[in-house]
Amino acid sequence: MVQVIITDIIPLRKRPQFIGVTAVAWAIASISGPLIGGLFAQDVTWRWCFYINFPFLAIAIVMAQTVIKLDIARPRLSVTEKVLSVDWVGGFLFISSSCTFLIGITWAGIQYPWASAATIVPIVFGAVGFGATIYWEISFATQPFLRLGLFKLLTINLAAMASFLQGLIVSNSINLMAYLLKQTCQMFCLLYYLPFYFETCKGLSPSLAGLSLIPVTAAIAPASIIFGVAMSKLGRYRWALWSGWILITLAGGLLILLDPEIAESHWILIFVFLGIAHGAGIMALIVCIQSAAETSDVAYAAATYMFARCFGMGVGVAVGGTIFQNTMVLSLSALNLPVEVASNAEAFVTTLLALPQDSIERQGYISAYSDSFKRIFEVLTAIAGLGLCLTLGIKNYSMNKRQESEHIVRKRISSNPA
Repeated sequence: MVQVIITDIIPLRKRPQFIGVTAVAWAIASISGPLIGGLFAQDVTWRWCFYINFPFLAIAIVMAQTVIKLDIARPRLSVTEKVLSVDWVGGFLFISSSCTFLIGITWAGIQYPWASAATIVPIVFGAVGFGATIYWEISFATQPFLRLGLFKLLTINLAAMASFLQGLIVSNSINLMAYLLKQTCQMFCLLYYLPFYFETCKGLSPSLAGLSLIPVTAAIAPASIIFGVAMSKLGRYRWALWSGWILITLAGGLLILLDPEIAESHWILIFVFLGIAHGAGIMALIVCIQSAAETSDVAYAAATYMFARCFGMGVGVAVGGTIFQNTMVLSLSALNLPVEVASNAEAFVTTLLALPQDSIERQGYISAYSDSFKRIFEVLTAIAGLGLCLTLGIKNYSMNKRQESEHIVRKRISSNPA
């Protein structure tokens, strides 16, 4: 909704600067959230990680009513007309299909074999659901929520695919921190559970585990702002798009250098570089897809970017987990270690940390983990290279578009005419 409001009231040429402000808010939350959650888990109870949401939600509700002051430039609809104008069927089909597909792709190769019914059925149902969604939107929806006309432009298709790939990379690249801090943690963990992995793999307290997320997240926000301001000043975005994806590809290559012996100063620099790279790429893709869309479809274009990126993150978890598990099986087999560890790598961390520091068995397991992560980084680098190639086909559209919107910012009328 933040992205939609920005596209509705801010001209495209100035929009990157405002999007950069939201990136700062996101970065502060990403840093402070795990830290506060770690303190709760350490000194109070982990349930406060959820209780703390309620006061923030209350603040958000009040701010939404008092701060967001917009007037609509056309006759207002009644509540009944608003409810009937929503494409409920299309929304249900799309959301249920997305969730079903992601469930199958996330289970595949991790919880269940790829060939099992538990994997195939949800993936097939999700794919069929996507087809049903498109059919409904074309044939029956009076006010379709999917603007299929967006995808008539090659630039928007390429930008959406690049957003998907970036989400896939981010979901795995950021998770590497859990590995490097102790070289013994599984890769296919969700970003939300990273602090837990820092605790088990590095032996850090929950609060320090939260602080370990800072290098990447702290670098994304300033990079987004700098690139956003530069794009606003220059009125062009392709240079930022290309340079951002070059940096993302280089960052992927640097991740391959990570091993159990790498110095702390080195991996911190790599993480900072990774944050800068993705900060530039995120900002450029947001501006690109909005520049190519018609003015009336800009909000839909912004939503398309967000969906493609988040969908890529979901798929990325499955891709990373499958690569990790298969590589670890091969490594453990070569070292004459039980291959069953690969299918339960998370639970094995406790056993691994209990082994003597200088034992050959422990070093063998660490080597297997290290080999698995390196293979993931190699695949991510190749995916980043693919994303770079996709961006080469993106055309340049003018950022000097006239702002057209049904909403306008409500002006404050002064009581003193003077």
